Amino acid sequence: MLGEMLELGDEAAKAHWDVGQMAGEYGIDLVIAVGSGMAKQLALGAADAGAEVAIVRDNETATAVLDKLLGPGDIVLIKGSRGGMRWQIAQALTGQDITDILS
Repeated sequence: MLGEMLELGDEAAKAHWDVGQMAGEYGIDLVIAVGSGMAKQLALGAADAGAEVAIVRDNETATAVLDKLLGPGDIVLIKGSRGGMRWQIAQALTGQDITDILS
């Protein structure tokens, strides 16, 4: 699960593509990119390196996709900017209360 990284400035597109590329090179089976414009760059980089990819708009959709796909023994890495609140995905998948930045 890769979310947009919001603080990268002019290098954002390349940095997102590079992170997606590395995920594919490390053998990640599926990269779910969460967000809008830069999520596409994450997905393109991952696909270029051979990973399966999906792009979703928000944390709720990402959680729903993962909930359907995860099986025993699966490992999930969730990475993104604090502003994207990707921890909410982990909270939802583990049955915790969903918190926001101020909680």
